Amino acid sequence: MVSVNCITYNHEQYIKDALESFLMQKTNFNFEILIGEDCSTDNTRKIVEDYANRYPDKIRVITSDQNVGGRENSLRLQKNSLGKYIAICEGDDYWTDPNKLQKQVDYMERNANCSLCFHAAEIVIAPNKATGRLILPYKINSTSPIEDLISGGGGFCPTPSLFFPKRLMDSPPDFYLTAPIGDYPMQLYLASQGYAYYMNENMAVYRSCVEGSWTNRLNDEGKVRGNLIRVNEGVINLLTGFNTYTNNKYSNVVDKVKQKLEFELLVLKRKTDEQKNERYNDFSHWVKFKIRLKMLLRCYFPGVFLKLVNSYYIN
Repeated sequence: MVSVNCITYNHEQYIKDALESFLMQKTNFNFEILIGEDCSTDNTRKIVEDYANRYPDKIRVITSDQNVGGRENSLRLQKNSLGKYIAICEGDDYWTDPNKLQKQVDYMERNANCSLCFHAAEIVIAPNKATGRLILPYKINSTSPIEDLISGGGGFCPTPSLFFPKRLMDSPPDFYLTAPIGDYPMQLYLASQGYAYYMNENMAVYRSCVEGSWTNRLNDEGKVRGNLIRVNEGVINLLTGFNTYTNNKYSNVVDKVKQKLEFELLVLKRKTDEQKNERYNDFSHWVKFKIRLKMLLRCYFPGVFLKLVNSYYIN
């Protein structure tokens, strides 16, 4: 019924938490666990292979002779999945509710038009520092308008909460395949195939500030400005592709998100005159100041920026 897809790379501190949270699931259906081990340089492969040997009827390890990167790692898990549904949880996150899979399957089986199901998650700063904060998109169970997912970015839906029909990702669109990030275009595409549903239950932990994570690599000192330029340009392209894919159905909200990303690019590229373009007249002086300050901190004081982010999480 369900294929749990877990990509992992250098997660020796965390992967046992993920695996144990999968194995504790109580269901009235069969499910499999696929671990995409991407040639870790630590003991991650040894750990996952040990679990696979202990649970050969439940766990499969999908790997190769060389590192393939997060996108290809995800795709090969999807292609090898046998389940009707796919549940996502990366190797540094984990689930906290033993009934999570059962709850999501029950809802999806009753609601055939639902193409994406997600729920709340607790934020923990790696390795295990509680913040008392939740990724809580809404305060009640609710259908999530796709406009909220577009404007909310990839972090709107906690990654370890994502659950969807496998068939929808058998042939993903080009804007997903070419995007510089994975969660955001996946959420947009899936939500456009039916509707997204939010369960107002905290059933997972999302670890922030994991060493070697995509976010931490983005904030590598000395490379931040170039990384941000590359990512912003990529996200603008994926939004343009999504707009084309959906026949401009959501162009109003897409354009608002693109405006902010474009303004950030102008700040990053130091194009002061172009920041005065009438396209950005809707931005108040305060909004423009905040964007400039954020880009300044991220590019030249990444350590301070991360400390502020962590402080926000904790406080």
